[in-house]
Amino acid sequence: MTKHLLGAAALFLTAGVASAETIDMQSIYPNSLPLLGEAGAELGERVGRLSGGTLDIKFHNPGELVSGGEIWDAVSTGAIPAGWYSPGFAESVIPAAPLFTAFPFGPDAAEYTAWWYNGGGAELWAEISAPFNIHSELCTILAPEASGWFNKPINSPADLAGLKMRIFGLGASVMEKLGAQAQSLPVADTMTALNLGTIDAAELSFPAIDQAIGMQEHANHYYFPGWHQQSSLIVFIMNKDAWDGLEDSHKAAIQETCAANVARSVAKGETIQMGPLAELEAQGVEIHRWSDEMLSAFSTAWDEVVAERSEADADFKRVWEHISAFRTEYARWAAVGYID
Repeated sequence: MTKHLLGAAALFLTAGVASAETIDMQSIYPNSLPLLGEAGAELGERVGRLSGGTLDIKFHNPGELVSGGEIWDAVSTGAIPAGWYSPGFAESVIPAAPLFTAFPFGPDAAEYTAWWYNGGGAELWAEISAPFNIHSELCTILAPEASGWFNKPINSPADLAGLKMRIFGLGASVMEKLGAQAQSLPVADTMTALNLGTIDAAELSFPAIDQAIGMQEHANHYYFPGWHQQSSLIVFIMNKDAWDGLEDSHKAAIQETCAANVARSVAKGETIQMGPLAELEAQGVEIHRWSDEMLSAFSTAWDEVVAERSEADADFKRVWEHISAFRTEYARWAAVGYID
């Protein structure tokens, strides 16, 4: 009788394991990067706990399933079921996509998430991305990035003329307006290019990541604030057909885990910067804050970029007007509700 019961129990446990659903998720960020990749790598374990072990999201580092540039198309077609992604990487097919990741002089984490969750941002992104058969869940929001590493001080807008810089997203268009030559490079190639002198500057991330990958070994002048990325959104994306096929409880496990992850990432992003920043200063890195003149130059150039992008793409114009209207309304609350 005891053997029979043990055998039945073993059969039950085996059946439970066999019935667990696995979702392969390709990340655009390696799991070694604090928050950017780390939060995605932890997603599967947390969803697994919430689902009682019936759902597993398997994290894959960049290149394990498809190349980073293929993630959007691969999820869209169902070649892979899911991705750990920032919408801005889909800019080539959705020109408005960067506005759903980070943009110059954009909102902080509180304002950005307010727009996404309650201001219509999520619905707008769902509408614009619908033709690509992709479902998105906001799953992490990042702390402000540094403005970049430079091999010499930048004292005026004229110092940017001819400067070759690795920079991501809409900030690259701003730098080009000011005479710089913006380039898109992977992390390893960026550091090699700084060493060889083929680029003069580079922005990568915030201090916790910049210090971890050793940017201080390749440039010495570190500029703040990150006017180009005050906060950045990371989303869990899934093929829409695959998402629709999930059990409601599994959808809820992903949604609730991602919502909690947003809160956790805000808190962690604000607490992991101080130590690395102090270490960088101790190692001789010169920390700079942009002058009012420089910030004004960046802002003026950004206004020009917005006008051009809005004229070129109706969705960009629509999204820009949408988030701008929200920010105008929010500004009144921020002015009275918070201490300057």
